[in-house]
Amino acid sequence: MSILKSPKLCKLHILLNQIGIFVVLMFFSLTSMAKADYFVGGGVGYQNDRLSGESSLNGEDSFLQLNAGLTIESKHRVMATYSYKDKFSQSLFFSSYDYLYHLTNKVSLSGGFLLGVGYNDIVEESSLEFLRGLQVGSSFKINNDWNTDILYRYMHQDFEEEGVEIDNSQQIVIIANYHF
Repeated sequence: MSILKSPKLCKLHILLNQIGIFVVLMFFSLTSMAKADYFVGGGVGYQNDRLSGESSLNGEDSFLQLNAGLTIESKHRVMATYSYKDKFSQSLFFSSYDYLYHLTNKVSLSGGFLLGVGYNDIVEESSLEFLRGLQVGSSFKINNDWNTDILYRYMHQDFEEEGVEIDNSQQIVIIANYHF
């Protein structure tokens, strides 16, 4: 079956459109009423995809990440992220929300969820799958322009092709963000 005519992909496309419209509406309504701090950044990390099946492989590898987002009223962070892992040519595109709990004026803890899609090329079979998960971490404010984050993410993908399934993916990532 062609990946473009897959009923699963059609449902995923409709869901992503609905999520996208919701995020855009929330973004504009929240930023018009509240103080927003915009940022862009990047990071590096370690990812372990737990695979099962007859021809499953080791899913450990490093990855690169690019992100952009905003912090609203210094307590709510919304972020769009692109992550690339060379093994399996895996690309993850997701949006996340974190609640920030400030321990001091420089250190905060975060926790939240993420939704998006993952593109995987495992066992010579490419697939676009729904992605969801949770993340927790800590932020350190270097100055008014820069901060760093360390995050742990637990993600579930719906990948299941040719007897190989991704049970879950776990990431540890270090990020540097520039605020403007």
